[in-house]
Amino acid sequence: MTAEFEPQHLRVVVVGAGFGGLAAAHALKHQGEDFAVLEREQEVGGVWRDNTYPGCACDIPSNLYSLSFAPNPRWTRAFSPQSEIRDYLHRVARKHRLLPHIRFGCRLLEAAWDDTAQRWRIETSAGPLTADVLIDGSGPIAEPSLPQLPGLDGFAGEVFHSARWNHDLDLAGRTVVVVGTGASAIQFVPAIQPVVGQMTVVQRTAPWVTPRMDRATTRIERRLYAVVPWLQRLVRRRQYWMRELVMWKIMVSPRVRQTATRAALWQLRRQVPDPALRKRLTPDWELGCKRILISNNWYPALSAPNVEVVSAGIREVRADSVVTTDGREHPADVIVFGTGFHVSDPPIAQHLRGRDGRTLAECWNGNPHTYLGVTVTNFPNLFRLGGPGSATGHNSHVFQEECQVAYAMDALRLMRARGITSIEVRAAEQRAYVGQQTAKLARTVWSVGGCQSFYQGTDGVAWGNWPDTTWKYRRLTRRFDPAPYQLRTTTTAVTPATN
Repeated sequence: MTAEFEPQHLRVVVVGAGFGGLAAAHALKHQGEDFAVLEREQEVGGVWRDNTYPGCACDIPSNLYSLSFAPNPRWTRAFSPQSEIRDYLHRVARKHRLLPHIRFGCRLLEAAWDDTAQRWRIETSAGPLTADVLIDGSGPIAEPSLPQLPGLDGFAGEVFHSARWNHDLDLAGRTVVVVGTGASAIQFVPAIQPVVGQMTVVQRTAPWVTPRMDRATTRIERRLYAVVPWLQRLVRRRQYWMRELVMWKIMVSPRVRQTATRAALWQLRRQVPDPALRKRLTPDWELGCKRILISNNWYPALSAPNVEVVSAGIREVRADSVVTTDGREHPADVIVFGTGFHVSDPPIAQHLRGRDGRTLAECWNGNPHTYLGVTVTNFPNLFRLGGPGSATGHNSHVFQEECQVAYAMDALRLMRARGITSIEVRAAEQRAYVGQQTAKLARTVWSVGGCQSFYQGTDGVAWGNWPDTTWKYRRLTRRFDPAPYQLRTTTTAVTPATN
């Protein structure tokens, strides 16, 4: 074991060096905390490092999908391509001198709360650590989800997930089957359609697609943003409030949703002249129930002569074909999965053990519940970023994660000021909070829109979403309120929150 990774105790350990992890690292550094960031790969970037598929880009405006303390005047488009976001995160890590705090190639194997010692005992691929506080910034879309299909192991061609794109494979002239029609497929399908020989797109449900209001930024704009930073902040603020005032209404107002639906249907009618194909591409659930997708070339790609859309599940995979549930066999020498990620069952939940020894996955049992999307009963001194209960269907996820970082930093300040060794949200407080949120969610399109999505748990509740505006979320997380928490100090008796 090298000296760099000798067992040591840290005030805070952060998992992951994506947006959330870097935001936490910046705040911890600014606050003067003793911390380290564990990053399993050899560079920062998180999802924007791992997803390199053709056409990969953000679906939130560039000026809004960035860290508040690190504006970027260099964006070349209104909606940033993957490579620019990755490079941006690299610059953030360098400029704010976060790299010395990041342990690359260091994977978290298990973290268990030691209630006697009042600390986390952490096993990593580079050796053991202990920490007072653990911040999970691994994110909700860190691990690709691959369906278990009969016969897949016997497929003679190439198989990969969009998040692990095989760039060594030349797709020119290939017969490709794409499984899934979500946010990744809507970008890579149009990108590879002109190259492949034949493509079959297998869709479980048709998505709602609205126009992508993208454009190149001008040299003058970029120069102005660099010289007059407040101008970019003004643009960011305007974009934020437009999404708060308009996009949020789609989630809660049937009348506004109908207007947005008509706009989406207009694009569908305009870009898909074939009535039969148009019918297959018309969703049978309400707009907003799942993630609203944006694209100007999705429908034209699916209307191309070398593309067939199949609205059926997959029955089995054979050596050189895919058989769908309608009995049809589709030739294939490449299968690309655009089947999303382990959002409702993040693998890291199997590696975090709480006060009673159970893993987070065991405690959640398919229905993740949190307090404010950040803390969890039975897991003292654990703060999760981007977790269940905080996802926003209308605004920037980076904004939500920065709110959560601010909440965690205020908790750390309180702990230091009062000599608190651990904080844990009381079970009754968490239950009451979850009940309130569930009641609010029941009135949103995520619950009444007639779809099944990764927002929902096994109980059908849209647990993944924050059921209100993001400015209200910021108001609630701006300060850490200790009232719902069991606080322990070196002198207090062991009276942890009960389950």
